[in-house]
Amino acid sequence: MSPFQNTTTSSIIFLLTGVPGLEAFHSWISIPFCFLYATALSGNSLILFAIITQPSLHEPMYYFLSMLSTTDLGLSISTLATMLGIFWFNAREISFNACLSQMFFIQLFTVMESSVLLAMAFDRYVAISNPLRYASVLTDVKIVVIGVAIIIRGTLIQTPLAVLLKRLSYCSSHVLHHSYCFHPDVMKLSCTDTRINSAVGLTALISTAGVDSVFIILSYVLIIRTVLSIASPEERKKAFSTCISHIGAVAVFYIPLISLSFVHRFGKRAPPYVHTLIANAYLLIPPVMNPIIYSVKTKQIRKAVLKVLHSSMAKS
Repeated sequence: MSPFQNTTTSSIIFLLTGVPGLEAFHSWISIPFCFLYATALSGNSLILFAIITQPSLHEPMYYFLSMLSTTDLGLSISTLATMLGIFWFNAREISFNACLSQMFFIQLFTVMESSVLLAMAFDRYVAISNPLRYASVLTDVKIVVIGVAIIIRGTLIQTPLAVLLKRLSYCSSHVLHHSYCFHPDVMKLSCTDTRINSAVGLTALISTAGVDSVFIILSYVLIIRTVLSIASPEERKKAFSTCISHIGAVAVFYIPLISLSFVHRFGKRAPPYVHTLIANAYLLIPPVMNPIIYSVKTKQIRKAVLKVLHSSMAKS
């Protein structure tokens, strides 16, 4: 067996990277990251608890919001241990299998978030274009089927990426350039041909975020056409207002994703810490901002969250 093939076993150890060039300030950098994680975990947990416990929120729109909060929680938890481990304890080592698992779940929850945003766009389209049939189109059973389909879709798309990484041989350098395992990052450490991996990775990206973004845009074209056909200006304003939160969620998901892609492609001269901070923001901004957006812009969520908080304070 060649020495390269031995490096594909579970004994391989990768080294994660914090913020290059700012290692001396990792303790200080951890403070805003701790705040962001605390905001993401508490905010999404609170919204999830409010939707589960408040009967007034047992509607399709809020079921999809609970899916979004669940994926945001999963995304935050997937990176929490390695990111804070680096900042607090300089714990950079991660085994190949652990790295593969983290990469799989990060990308799974990212694909699921994209899918949930598409489902929410469809929900808004049905609610605005055909409100009388809304409850009959999006029944509880259909929502469960959509949720299961989202999980299956993400799993089927991400499994080949993990399997193909296991077949590669890795060079002597095992230093990754992020504080979590990122598919292109792991792939670059291989000494063997990665064209198949690159092709499958690009196909996965296009068939998820690419396809989903096209259908989200199409949904809003149809929504705008429907709203403009409404005679009353007040009704048009009311219809548009129900989409504001979802548009915000779509923006905080796709803008960091596009920014990361541009930095990787065109920002080769940028300082290394710029790449790292944008990569971290790409995973942290959606889980942090979604609970804030929906709590501020959606009256029913705001009231339910305040009710849960008041109930908790009354019991204590």
